[in-house]
Amino acid sequence: MAKKMLKRSTLCLLSMAMTGMSQGVWAESTSAVLPILKNSASADWCDANVQKLQQRISQLEKQTVQPQSAAAPVLAEWDQLMASFEDFAGPINLYSNVDPDAKLRKTADDCEVKINQLQTEIYQNPVLYQRIKNTKATDSIDQKYRQDILDAFEDTGVQLAPEKRARLKNILDELTKLSQQFSRNIRDNPEKLEFTPAELKGLPGSYISGLKKNDKGNYLLGFEYPEYQPFMELSERDDARKRYQTAFTRRGTEKNLTLLKQIIDLRYEQAQLFGQSSYADWALKKRMAKDPKTVNHFLADVHNVVAPLEQKEVEELRAFKAKSLKISLDQAEINRWNMAYWSEKLRKDKYQVDQEKLRDYFPTLAAQKWLFAISENLYGIQFKAAKVDAWQEEVEYYDVTDKKTGEVLGGLYMDKFPREGKYGHAAVWGVYGGSTLSKRKPISVLVTNFNRKGLNGDELETFVHEFGHALHGILSRTRYSGQSGTSVERDFVEAPSQMYEEWARRKETLSKVADYCDPACPRVDDALIQRLKSVHNYGRGLRYARQTLYAQYDMALHGADALKVQPMDVWEKMESATALGYVPTTEFPGQFGHLMGYQAGYYGYMWSEVLALDMLSAFGDNLNNPEVGQRYRQTILSQGSQKNAAQLVKDFLGREPDNKAFFSEITGQRVK
Repeated sequence: MAKKMLKRSTLCLLSMAMTGMSQGVWAESTSAVLPILKNSASADWCDANVQKLQQRISQLEKQTVQPQSAAAPVLAEWDQLMASFEDFAGPINLYSNVDPDAKLRKTADDCEVKINQLQTEIYQNPVLYQRIKNTKATDSIDQKYRQDILDAFEDTGVQLAPEKRARLKNILDELTKLSQQFSRNIRDNPEKLEFTPAELKGLPGSYISGLKKNDKGNYLLGFEYPEYQPFMELSERDDARKRYQTAFTRRGTEKNLTLLKQIIDLRYEQAQLFGQSSYADWALKKRMAKDPKTVNHFLADVHNVVAPLEQKEVEELRAFKAKSLKISLDQAEINRWNMAYWSEKLRKDKYQVDQEKLRDYFPTLAAQKWLFAISENLYGIQFKAAKVDAWQEEVEYYDVTDKKTGEVLGGLYMDKFPREGKYGHAAVWGVYGGSTLSKRKPISVLVTNFNRKGLNGDELETFVHEFGHALHGILSRTRYSGQSGTSVERDFVEAPSQMYEEWARRKETLSKVADYCDPACPRVDDALIQRLKSVHNYGRGLRYARQTLYAQYDMALHGADALKVQPMDVWEKMESATALGYVPTTEFPGQFGHLMGYQAGYYGYMWSEVLALDMLSAFGDNLNNPEVGQRYRQTILSQGSQKNAAQLVKDFLGREPDNKAFFSEITGQRVK
């Protein structure tokens, strides 16, 4: 899943960063590693870096660019300025989410507010805007980058009247603060729920042994996914699952419902300043979908297909529950808090797939070595471990090199295991992009919260998905860092990762995991692959119906009636219309973190999947084909946003994309 992001893209990456401090500002290094902020981060330190950037901007303002000047040198100078900005801002965004020190995370959050204020000042500066406006680009890459920069200025209000421009600046500042607080309320929630040993019946000893107890001998569980998800799938106590699920949806606290309302109202006002009828109208004009009408039509088409499937699957679960408990069908109720439990029971009974047992097939370290190996084969690269300082002792770092030339392409950090105060999902942070012009190397930071011993099938897919984001950044070979990697349109950015998920499903790839197990682990065979395929197909109605609900809710919050909207009321109404209905006292919107980065964009997950499944067709029956992998690397991954996404896909496929594979997937009719 994608998560908190920088403004430029949906993820987070890093590049040739800085390793030391000099006179309160970043000191450049030739190493592709990140700065460590311990004992360095303070308000004064942050202000010094902001001031240094402001001085560079002042110098740039004094340099005149005549109309029709060649764009290349002006764009190069601009890109170097923004790379310096990124050197400072990128690590701050990462550390506010992953650093073990709560005080440092708060310092980083405070600094990020100042960084976003500076970014707004830059893109509202009419002198800087005119410098770019006066240029003339002579090739397609410069033409697109020039237009991308102008769009960024105009979207930040450089052409607005002074009073509107000032109001927009205030709105953007306030949105930064409110979004930070929304995310912090979820991430830093210290609440622990108390469960008796009886309430943990059904959970494996390996799970229970890792839990903390209180002085009464009861277990204390928080909201990290490695604790929450197995409990919801395996605990035999219905009342305990309901209590946990309700608390989980409320972990953002009621404060977040208030914050969310303030945020959507400010976004609506932002759109009004630009003469747009809704935030969705304003946000979508630079994405593949272009307008809310197209998005809503797409979501309606998906809903019409998956809603009957969702209802059918709920009825199947009810019948299975009735049979299992020897009760009447009328008594066999399926609810939000028991859906995962009965789904897991049905999967075990019908397909003989136990998600917990899959951890034996996919030990975490072996899965990582396997993922490195298949990526190396596919893209002609190598991962070379290196010892570097990091924000936490278990964080790993790898240089990524080209297998033929030996050139260092970029770097990869991996922060795999859960800890208190850390971002709770899985994400890739992009802090810096790469640039062939300035020989700037990209770095990806992959953040997960995995079980230390092994991964189940869903977690393996998540690992591969996020690794796809990391590679999208590392294998970028763009002229300008501003067009690097995941700077593509928001509704395309998930496509490379979604396509890569297939490598976690097919025998030709999965059977190789056992090659990297030490001690030995069971090898995936044809029978297990078939069962895993059946499990993947099972529940797709519930899964895609839920994704459609999230996307439609996101669009509802950002429509023309935003000022009249109460987020909780809208959610309750929309969820009540689904097959499982709404559970009283739950507060899903207050912990829906994607609204802080994917606003009017959650539909992009399914929109991207349309393209991902279409691109997958190019690999045919051989996912391990390095010739296709190299073509994909060159036409998609290396290009960043030097071309628009539609053209990238067309270049790779050799034709216009279509949605046939996607609708075959969501209806369970895909052959492969």
